[in-house]
This record gives sequence, structure tokens and C-alpha cells, in this order.
Amino acid sequence: MSKFSTGQKLGVAARIATQQAQRSRTLRALSGALATTARAVGRVLHQLWLEVTGLVFLVMASSGGVALAHEYARYQAGKIGFGRVALAICFTATFAWFGVSSFWRVRQKSRGSAR
Repeated sequence: MSKFSTGQKLGVAARIATQQAQRSRTLRALSGALATTARAVGRVLHQLWLEVTGLVFLVMASSGGVALAHEYARYQAGKIGFGRVALAICFTATFAWFGVSSFWRVRQKSRGSAR
């Protein structure tokens, strides 16, 4: 009968394998390459995320601009009060700011990594 459980034996085997891997220059080089690649891919995916969300916000702001023009025409005709026009202005300005600031963040991040 063995005094050690299967889990303990696996733990010892994993520890030995880890120590051997740390001594291998090839495995260290591969792990470094994987880490560098993952960092670069993560940076690109974050930039893509900012650009896509910026585009979505700008599309929403443009639809708000269309609604603003429609509501302003109704306001000029005396059919509605100024509250709906003000709401359309706030909506359009807010989403335009979100879109522009998202693209601005992409530009700031790309400038920072180029240094």
C-alpha cells in the first residue's frame, strides 16, 4: 500500500514538470512569445472595441439629430412645447460626446504606445 494519495502524486509530478520547464530555454522563449503576443492582441482588441462603440454612439447621435430636426419643425409649427426639443438636443449632444471621446481615447492610446 502506498502512503500517498493520487492527488499528492500528481502534485509532485506537476511540481517536477514545472521545475524542468523553467530550466528549458525553449519553453521559456515560447512562454515569453505567447505573453507578448497576448499583450499585442489584447491592445488591438481594446482599440477595436473603442472604435466600434464610438461608431455606435455616433450613429445614435445622428439618429438623434434627425429626431431633433423633426421635433424642431414641430416646435416651429406650434404643435409641441420646447421640452421635446431640449430632450432631443441633450440626447444628440450626449451621444455625440460619447462617440467623439471614444475615438479620442483610441488616438491617445495609440500616441502613448508609439513613444
